[in-house]
Amino acid sequence: MDTIRLLVADDHALFREGLQALFSTTPGIEIVGEAASGEEAVALAEELLPDIILMDINMPDVDGIQATRQVLRSNPTVGVIMVTMLEEDAALFSAMRAGARGYVLKGAHHEELLQTVRAVANGQVLFGPSTASRIVGFFQDIETDLKPTLPKETFPELTPREMEVLHLIAQGANNNRIAAELVITDKTVRNHITSIFGKLQVADRAQAIVKARDAGLR
Repeated sequence: MDTIRLLVADDHALFREGLQALFSTTPGIEIVGEAASGEEAVALAEELLPDIILMDINMPDVDGIQATRQVLRSNPTVGVIMVTMLEEDAALFSAMRAGARGYVLKGAHHEELLQTVRAVANGQVLFGPSTASRIVGFFQDIETDLKPTLPKETFPELTPREMEVLHLIAQGANNNRIAAELVITDKTVRNHITSIFGKLQVADRAQAIVKARDAGLR
């Protein structure tokens, strides 16, 4: 098989460096470009024509979901694999609807990531074990009439990053913990929270928690 040409799109330099280290010692796979934003990912995908794109969901300018849609409109044969921290069903099904052919959590073992890259490069659709079990469970529920229709995205007005922040708020996390877990500044956290309150039309953190938990976020 020819060498798999890979484009990495992630706004965290350390994560990109980790992937460089991994794939530099992996026969048959070559990283041909790196993007630090969704907009850059779309441009490089058109320029470099990679076989596979490892796409983070949360990125500046254009998020990974929108970037995936734009990339596949221009080049429907490229295989997009989401590599993300998001475990919510809303993120998973948004990625599937956008056309992603793989979904791997950032905490997954390297072997799982390599297996997914190779499978998607061979024309398969492959999701990690935990993700696959959620998909199977969802469709099993449909067969037993527990979920007769596809779920709507939870709070579609929020960006993926705002969904991460809201999820942590629903868990009772304070601003310092949110900043530490998402590797962002306290000011950025405050900006996200202000935006969330406005979009959800809530006045304070308590109302946001109630609304988030009513929607199933825990």
